[in-house]
Amino acid sequence: MSDSPAHPVEDILDEIDHAADQHDPLTLGDVMDILGQQTFAPLLLLIGLTLSVPGPADIPGVPVALGLLVIIVAAQIVMHRKHLWIPQWMERQKVKAERAGKMVSWARKPARWLDHVTKPRWEWLINHAGKIMIAIACILIAMTTPVLEFVPFSANVAGAAIAAFAVALLAKDGLLASLAICLSLATAGLVIYQMI
Repeated sequence: MSDSPAHPVEDILDEIDHAADQHDPLTLGDVMDILGQQTFAPLLLLIGLTLSVPGPADIPGVPVALGLLVIIVAAQIVMHRKHLWIPQWMERQKVKAERAGKMVSWARKPARWLDHVTKPRWEWLINHAGKIMIAIACILIAMTTPVLEFVPFSANVAGAAIAAFAVALLAKDGLLASLAICLSLATAGLVIYQMI
């Protein structure tokens, strides 16, 4: 019997939606308070969704800022920290509640689909060393964000990969983790193509 939630992505979207109802503007610190201290995968999912949604990833500087946040979160997974820490200036970053609500609404359909198709399988890919490898993959993707700003749609692909890794951790789905690795390779390919 698995202890993974039945609807991990929708549950997180519900929590963010609830946070937006309670706070306007909504800060990252507010979201972390709602999700709890062990918010590594949920926060990676939030960042991935933000990057993959049309609009935010096209704003200069946003992919790099989100990439830095991914590195901070994923590095703490590598270090086996039990409680997530992020700098206070990041916790204070704000978004209007209406905009947060729109992002949640946009993400609901793919979230429902993801919750339907994901399940605990190939768990060896996300347990112990596998979890560390996923965190390192997220760090490597995040390190490409300065280049991604100049490659159309590449930040969206990177965001999808990070979101997929996060969902894989939440649902304990190693098959999804392997698909996320393919998305990561696609991101690397876009970066290399741009640099040639």
